[in-house]
Amino acid sequence: MLQKSRKRFITILSGCAMIAAVGFMPSSPAQAEPSIDDVQKRVDHLFHEAEQAQERYNDAKIELRDLQGDLASLRSDQARQDHAFEDVRDQVQDSIVRQYEGQSLSNVGQVVVSDDPTSFLAQLSTMSAYNDLQSQLYDTYATESDALQIRKHATAKRAADVAKTEKKLAAEKAVVDDRLAEAKTLLNGLKDKEREEMLSRGSVRVPSDVPASGRAAAAVKYALAQVGKAYVFGAAGPGAFDCSGLTMRAWGAAGVGLPHSSSAQYNTGTRVAEGDLQPGDLVFYYSPISHVGMYIGNGMIVNAENPGAGVRVTSLHAMPYVGAVRPG
Repeated sequence: MLQKSRKRFITILSGCAMIAAVGFMPSSPAQAEPSIDDVQKRVDHLFHEAEQAQERYNDAKIELRDLQGDLASLRSDQARQDHAFEDVRDQVQDSIVRQYEGQSLSNVGQVVVSDDPTSFLAQLSTMSAYNDLQSQLYDTYATESDALQIRKHATAKRAADVAKTEKKLAAEKAVVDDRLAEAKTLLNGLKDKEREEMLSRGSVRVPSDVPASGRAAAAVKYALAQVGKAYVFGAAGPGAFDCSGLTMRAWGAAGVGLPHSSSAQYNTGTRVAEGDLQPGDLVFYYSPISHVGMYIGNGMIVNAENPGAGVRVTSLHAMPYVGAVRPG
C-alpha cells in the first residue's frame, strides 16, 4: 500500500509540473522585426524579377518587329506573283476562246491541209514549248504561294505567341508591383536614417573625369549626365530609363545603334575580357543576361539600376558579372 501511495504521489507531482510548465509557455513565438538587410534582400530580389520580365518583354518586341517586316516583304512578293499569274491566265483564256470561236482548226486538220507540214510542226513545237512554259509558271506560282502561306501562318503564330508573352509579363509585373508595395510598407516601418542608409548602399560618387576618347567618350558623357534620373521599366529617356534603354541612348548619342534589350546588346559588338575593359564598354549581369551597364574605369560602372536606385554609379562587381562588349 505504501508503495502504491508513493507512486500515486509522484504521478500527481509530475502532472502539476507539466501544468506549471505549460502555464509559463508563451501562446505564440515572438515575431522579430525585419532587419535592414532582410528588407534590402527582399527588395533587390523583387527588382531583379521585374527587370528580368521587362528584358524578356523587350526581346519579344524586337522579335515581333522583325516578324512584321518579314510579313510585309512576303505580302509584297505575293502581290507581284499574283500579277504575273493573272497575265498568264489571261493569255490562256484568250487561246481557249479563239479555239472555240473557230478561229483555229484542229491540230490534225491543220497538218492535213497545210501546204508546209514541216513549218506547221515547227509551230506545234513552239506551242508545246509555250505550254511547257505556262505549266512551269503555274508550278512555280503554286510552290511560291504555298511557301508564302506557310510563312504567313508561322508569322501569325509568332505574333500570337508574342501577345501571349506580353499578357504573361503584364501579369508577372502586377505580382511584382504587389510585392513591391509590401516591401515599401516594410521600408516605411524603418527609421528615416535607416531607410536612407539602405537606399544609398552601393552608390559611388560620380567621377569628374573619365579617360575615354572618340565615340566611347560621347557615350560615357551622355550616360553620366543621366545620373540621378529615375528607373522606369521600358523607358529610354529623356526623363527616365531602364538598363538597356540607358545604354542604347548613350551609344546612340555617339552614333552607334543598339537594340533595346540587354541580351540583344550582348550579341552586338566585340567581346572584351574583364582585364581589357575600357570606358564605354558595356558590361552584363546575371544568367540569363537581364541587366547591362557601362564601364567608366577604375572598377566602376554607370547604370540604370532599379526603381529604388535609379541611374547611378556603382562598382563593377555589385551584381553577378557575366561579360562585356565593345560597341562601334
